[in-house]
Amino acid sequence: MLKLIHAGHAYVCFYSEERIAKINSSMIAKKSASEYDKKFKELNPEESIKRMQNENSVVRLIMPNDGHLLVQDLIKGKLKFDYNLIEDPIIIKSDGFPTYHFANVIDDHGMEISHVIRGEEWLPSLPKHIHLYNCFGWSLPEFAHLPLLLNQDKSKLSKRQGDVAVEDYIEKGYLKEALINFVALLGWHESNNQEFYNLEELKDTFSLSRVQNSGAVFDVQKLNWLNQHYIKELESEKIIELSKKYISSDWTVTPAMIDLIKEKLFKISDLSEELLPFFSRPTISNKNLLDKYPDSDINQIVFMMVQSLEGLQDIKKEIFNDIMRNIASKTNCKGKNLWQPIRLIITGQEHGPDLVSFISIIGIKECIQRLSNAL
Repeated sequence: MLKLIHAGHAYVCFYSEERIAKINSSMIAKKSASEYDKKFKELNPEESIKRMQNENSVVRLIMPNDGHLLVQDLIKGKLKFDYNLIEDPIIIKSDGFPTYHFANVIDDHGMEISHVIRGEEWLPSLPKHIHLYNCFGWSLPEFAHLPLLLNQDKSKLSKRQGDVAVEDYIEKGYLKEALINFVALLGWHESNNQEFYNLEELKDTFSLSRVQNSGAVFDVQKLNWLNQHYIKELESEKIIELSKKYISSDWTVTPAMIDLIKEKLFKISDLSEELLPFFSRPTISNKNLLDKYPDSDINQIVFMMVQSLEGLQDIKKEIFNDIMRNIASKTNCKGKNLWQPIRLIITGQEHGPDLVSFISIIGIKECIQRLSNAL
């Protein structure tokens, strides 16, 4: 900072307590402050630095009065900025701390950053940052300004319309592999139609040259689709391990249960709802069944099913199909008039996983109990 002041690239502006309060409370005063502060440019640098020790002050960077800046952005292409439209930015605040403009450039130079990659909302700050590099005589990094992430209505992605933090999505049960894959495809794509990428593939194929110039819509449906794919790829034991924060500690979940419902999971947090039929008996009443399936002989179907299952230790698909065919022939109920009520009574759902596999998991005894409850 002192180097810039001595070289005539920055100047100190002094403020009374009253003026600071006025600026902090008024946007108009804030906007006019830059024009007011130009009078301090003529102060002697040594005198200004001495006064800083005892007076309220800020330090401003001196921007060129005329001319323009041309810069090549890796995504936006050639950009032009008119200097006469840019005010002198504050680089040191009245509390002595640097502003983002100053700290950003100093840190990037100190860490030998070769590429500055950030959102396009920072484009108005670019000429200030480049001018600061030039004032210090430092080499410029490459700049790449990424397009904004947008909501479905094309407004800027913000907390007002949903979650924006990665932690929020992790908490909801999205896998990190799916999130990385999804974010990589926001505004970028290879020349082919590949949709699924692991981190190593992205390292090999990602390039700024294929990042689109316009904003990218944050499509949660696509994120769900990608996450579903990665969940399917997991071993059931791993899903059980990940599920513990989402399900009851009283449940003993088995790989067979996960195998049966894995295809339906969009998020790990969906497990609580999808596993519920294994641990909770349906509460649909006999009257509701009769009202819901008026063309089915509900009580006769259920009675025959209980009789058929009693004495069995286990159930196989061939045996179950024989039972259903026998009931169909004796009750004259077929298709959905037979299968839907049975499935609803046993699982609490009209549609769901393979019924025979479900019965095998909960056991014949539990299945008979659920059927009996419907009577």
